[in-house]
Amino acid sequence: FATMASAFSTARFGIDAPRVALLSIGEEETKGTPLVKETHQLLAALNTINFVGNVEGRDTFTGDVDVVVCDGFVGNVLLKVSEGLAETFKSMLGDALAATVTRKLGYVLSRSAFAEFKKRVDYSEYGGAPLLGVKGVSIICHGRSNSNAIKNAIRVAAEFAGGGINEKIESELKIA
Repeated sequence: FATMASAFSTARFGIDAPRVALLSIGEEETKGTPLVKETHQLLAALNTINFVGNVEGRDTFTGDVDVVVCDGFVGNVLLKVSEGLAETFKSMLGDALAATVTRKLGYVLSRSAFAEFKKRVDYSEYGGAPLLGVKGVSIICHGRSNSNAIKNAIRVAAEFAGGGINEKIESELKIA
């Protein structure tokens, strides 16, 4: 999956050598569960990906890595915590901005920046994530996807298919 995600990042986003990291409880290769430690050794031995080592949860959104590898359970928890944090942040910020006239005026003056931020953290803008490793295109959507999310999932599926992403991933796997 690390190899497929690396190939996906290259094919979809044009990243030449995606920085691949393993999600763990510490940056040291000796940290984590037995599975994480074993996975670290396997990824470090691959010469077909740009493995940069372990990252902690706080590092997943810094932009220092392009691909974060973890098991499906941990990944799902990470995504749902992230969504909840974004929604909580939007709500708390909205309350704070509505507290005084001065803040309301500040919001009006910076409304476009807030709209841009909202769009960047709104899961429905991304539609879904590709299920890598299947023959064809499969986009996994959130269980509470709205019409905007479904529309964007269809767009993502069309871009995936039109860009020959599967073929590029298969080519990378043959090399690995």
